[in-house]
Amino acid sequence: MQLFTLATASLPLTAALANKSDANFDDRASYVKYLNSRPDITWKAGINPRFASLPVGASKSLCGVHQHSKAELESKATLSTFSAPSDLPESFDSEENWPSCAEIISDIRDQSDCGCCWAFAAASAASDRMCIATNGTLKVPLSAQDVCFCGEHEGCNGGTLYTAWDFIGGAHGRPAGRGVVTGGQYNGTGPLGSGFCSDFSLPHCHHHGPQGSDPFPAEGTPGCPKVTEAPSCPTKCDSSSAAPHATFLSDKYTFVGTVYMYREEAKIQAAIMTEGPVEAAFTVYDDFENYVSGIYHHATGSELGGHAVKIVGWGVENNIKYWKVANSWNPFWGEKGYFRILRGTNECGIEDQITANGPTATWKKM
Repeated sequence: MQLFTLATASLPLTAALANKSDANFDDRASYVKYLNSRPDITWKAGINPRFASLPVGASKSLCGVHQHSKAELESKATLSTFSAPSDLPESFDSEENWPSCAEIISDIRDQSDCGCCWAFAAASAASDRMCIATNGTLKVPLSAQDVCFCGEHEGCNGGTLYTAWDFIGGAHGRPAGRGVVTGGQYNGTGPLGSGFCSDFSLPHCHHHGPQGSDPFPAEGTPGCPKVTEAPSCPTKCDSSSAAPHATFLSDKYTFVGTVYMYREEAKIQAAIMTEGPVEAAFTVYDDFENYVSGIYHHATGSELGGHAVKIVGWGVENNIKYWKVANSWNPFWGEKGYFRILRGTNECGIEDQITANGPTATWKKM
């Protein structure tokens, strides 16, 4: 049974960029039908029957990057001045480039019905970079639970990119000192299994788009309730944890160095190619929550908020440049948990808040 319809691009990219309609729709079915009728869109849209009755813009609760995140990053992070090499490859994928860390890099997490994207993207990119920097010696997932609910008092109600990285590598605001404990996905799911100190405590959810084989309950339904009272900052490891990750204060990992901000396409590419994936934030519009596949660009709809993600690589398709981006809406969303977005045009501000540890940082277990 076909559960959704698709739209494909047929016009040049310049036409797509020039035709950002302000059309708005009250119901999702009409909205997706409109998107599918646009010949200038370089991506595919679809609708899941489970979300057909939800209003357009229902993913707003997942957009947890605060409005002042960019200004904070600009004022506190170190702007990269390193020159990018002139021979950057046409395409690059972190998972393929560092096979010893592929399990960590390809770990698509799930932020549940919680605006904790800013912590998820940071914990995920930091896990990747720690593994890469230590040649796979420190190959553990860092805890989004720890970063989200200890690094920022608002937790599910949002945070900033700098806050997350400063928490991972800084020493501010924590009596126990710097560092983040290990932690996998809800109930020990994820590619590296269970036994880590502080797994994410909120359940997997289905996050918009066509359901396909997604087994998880929809947001706001039994099994994925709306978060009304956020979990507290963990101070001890889960009962399911196991040695060597069973003691909270001795399971902390950190980097010694500076939080960096990267701008300009080539410098962002160079940072990814040399040190690993980076965290980014972009503006989410109504149309994005219906993304299925392809190279996303904003076509129409209202702004919902800022969302943090992890950029793992780049490429070119049909002469259109794109970033390959890992989302935190589980691996059943989009292109197996990823999406692609226009590269080099700062689409939706995707190139405005690129951050990670600096190139001279060193990772270690506390």
